Amino acid sequence: MHKINIDGYSVQEVYEDMKQRNVPGTSEKLAQAHVTIAGTGGLGSNIAITLARSGVGHLTLIDFDAVELSNLNRQQFKLSQINVPKVIALKQNILEFNPFITISTIQERVTSQNVEALFGDSDIICEAFDDPHSKAVLLGSSREIFPNKPLVMGNGLAGIHSPNNIKTRQQSENVYICGDNISAGVEGLMAPRVLVCAGHQANVILQLILGKVAL
Repeated sequence: MHKINIDGYSVQEVYEDMKQRNVPGTSEKLAQAHVTIAGTGGLGSNIAITLARSGVGHLTLIDFDAVELSNLNRQQFKLSQINVPKVIALKQNILEFNPFITISTIQERVTSQNVEALFGDSDIICEAFDDPHSKAVLLGSSREIFPNKPLVMGNGLAGIHSPNNIKTRQQSENVYICGDNISAGVEGLMAPRVLVCAGHQANVILQLILGKVAL
């Protein structure tokens, strides 16, 4: 656990006070859940932070890349973290506001050969890539290897179009896709719509953990 040093508060008081505005009766289930996030850029960094703030107990972060200046317009990193591996930088940031969760980091590309090893221990898989090929690899492999494991994906969040076009859809029994399904990254990626889509993905993940999916 990350070091906790808040004058006047015990560790238990910090833990309880952080959860007092959560939906009643959700904390225990969330604390027991394990979500693996593939990609820690615009979608993944925001999803991870949202899930951590909500109290998901174990996050595994997967990304091979390092923080670049061009990431800072929409991703949850700092200037001081330029050239730091994204999974390491994101773990550092998350533990600053929720030191009570477990964060595993993997600096590796996702391929059809390693999907089983990377995602086997998780309850829910979250896809947050910006590369269509990587999305297709994870979708195809997870359907084959983990047909009963929920997969939450993002598709269509670029530009400055209406945020109301971003929706959560259930594509098949265990596959959920969040986005407008139209806009492409060549339009440019701006923080507001990226955050909206990340919020949709994080929200359906929480619903899946709690067994209360309502689209």
